Amino acid sequence: MASHTPNHRDAVKLLARLGYASRGVVYLLVGGLAALAAFGQGGQTEGSRGALESVLTAPFGKIMLGIIALGLVGYAMWRTLQALQDTDHHGSGLKGLAIRGGLLVSAVTHTLLAFFAAKLIVRLGSSSGSGGGSESAASWLMQQPLGRWMVAAVGAALIGAGIAHAIKGWKAKFDRHFSMPAHVQRWAYPVCRFGLAVRGLVFVIVGSLFIIAAYQYNPSQAGGTAEALNALRNQAFGQWLLAFVAIGLFAFGIYSLLTAAYRRINPSV
Repeated sequence: MASHTPNHRDAVKLLARLGYASRGVVYLLVGGLAALAAFGQGGQTEGSRGALESVLTAPFGKIMLGIIALGLVGYAMWRTLQALQDTDHHGSGLKGLAIRGGLLVSAVTHTLLAFFAAKLIVRLGSSSGSGGGSESAASWLMQQPLGRWMVAAVGAALIGAGIAHAIKGWKAKFDRHFSMPAHVQRWAYPVCRFGLAVRGLVFVIVGSLFIIAAYQYNPSQAGGTAEALNALRNQAFGQWLLAFVAIGLFAFGIYSLLTAAYRRINPSV
């Protein structure tokens, strides 16, 4: 049997799968930390950055964080290829371009998250916290021409992305990209659908925070996942709402790990 010589396509596939797995680990941590907070076993809820900070306290934390950072870079590279090469055949219509634009935004955000992880490794300690990124972005945008409207546009885009996530989960649209055995699908698909729906809910809340920041002309009102979770925690029955969303984010982490294992990845390189 002729041996297969690794090429660029194999490298891209490996980085993409490592990327999905790294995203999965981050969301498992976010969901787990939120669940602990909901039931009084932890402090404040944490977003993606807080989850990465928690890795440093684990055995071999720097090594684990380095692998996660590499995976996030790989994920950003794959998202960029998905957007520019249209590997999933979204097309060049208005809807397709909107989806591909969202993929580019995802590439940027995960690159920044990888950079944050790298800074943690070098500094061996915590940095600006999970909410600083969103507030800083809103503050920078507001200093630009039409900045208030740009912040509102970001909020609207996040709400749109959240609704798209919920629809993707409800209709199980991820199925066309998966090559998964039927016996795995039976338990995995409900988990994937729930995880996508809850992540969509979090996106809607984060988008709403950006719109509130634009309306009040106050960038400190903007926030990320941690602020969205804290907003839920402060509602009536907040403990149970937070627990529900924590389980959903944990489910999204499982969905990401399943994506790493079973997604069809066809780069055109």
